[in-house]
Amino acid sequence: MPTSLPSVRTSRVSRKKGQHDSFRYPDAKQFKIDQANSRIFLPKLGWMRYRNSRNILGQARNITVSANGGKWYVSIQTEREVGQPVHPASSIVGIDVGITRFATMSDGSYIEPLNTFRKHQQKLTRYQRALSRKTKFSNNWKKAKAKVQKIHTRIANVRRDFLHKTTTTLSKNHAMVCIEDLQIRNMSKSAAGSSDSPGRSVKAKAGLNRSILDQGWYEFRRQLEYKQVWLGGDVLVVPARNTSRTCPACGHVSADNRPTQARFACVDCGYENNADRVGAINVLERGHRLLACGEWAQSGRSVKQEPTEATTQGLALE
Repeated sequence: MPTSLPSVRTSRVSRKKGQHDSFRYPDAKQFKIDQANSRIFLPKLGWMRYRNSRNILGQARNITVSANGGKWYVSIQTEREVGQPVHPASSIVGIDVGITRFATMSDGSYIEPLNTFRKHQQKLTRYQRALSRKTKFSNNWKKAKAKVQKIHTRIANVRRDFLHKTTTTLSKNHAMVCIEDLQIRNMSKSAAGSSDSPGRSVKAKAGLNRSILDQGWYEFRRQLEYKQVWLGGDVLVVPARNTSRTCPACGHVSADNRPTQARFACVDCGYENNADRVGAINVLERGHRLLACGEWAQSGRSVKQEPTEATTQGLALE
């Protein structure tokens, strides 16, 4: 299908500046879906073929068509009755997220980071520099801008694919997952300061901020939460304070317990281990503590699913 669609007017059209071009059909009577032939009928557009990435389960309620990275996508929200799920596993695990290791589990296993932005950073910088030399809104400027957008889309898609595969594996293997309540917005704040009070190590902090945002910790947590709900599991969000400075053997808390980024050595009892593994063990211990005192339901992160489920299924138009 062509990469551009004719203008369409619906009852709800998104035209806010800076957002993706999209329009929505809120009423099921406005569209038709032919799954057997991978076709969809939309008012004023007629029948169009789409890439059937997954079967549509339940009754379609509304459709949203959006453009992203030069391609058009149709998202179909459905509603169906489901029973209360029972998680196939019975284990509980603590997870410590980081930069050197994307995720370290309390059982000692860990997942290497993908660092999608870092892999494309040089190419993106080169294309952005070329874009800055073009006359704004000229044909060459539009072509250069499309190249920059294509790289951004590639980075986002690869990161999203990595996070989906990781969270799916974790949610299937563990009935309960304990993670830290990280304030990512505060962690990735600029250190530039102001003219009256300039910051220190601004360049190093900017690099750290890029590495933090490159991991996608917020999306990692979001995906874990809804996938655990689907499977009948739970996610426990515990306080993150001093998880990497607390000795899991004696409970001693000190910044000196972590002499290097990767090494933990308690100055009180001599316990040694990988620092990220220690953080995951402490996260798991705090999760057990929440369960023991019955406060996990008040955390606002673990909810039981109602019998009625609404799902959104994304399909790419061809």
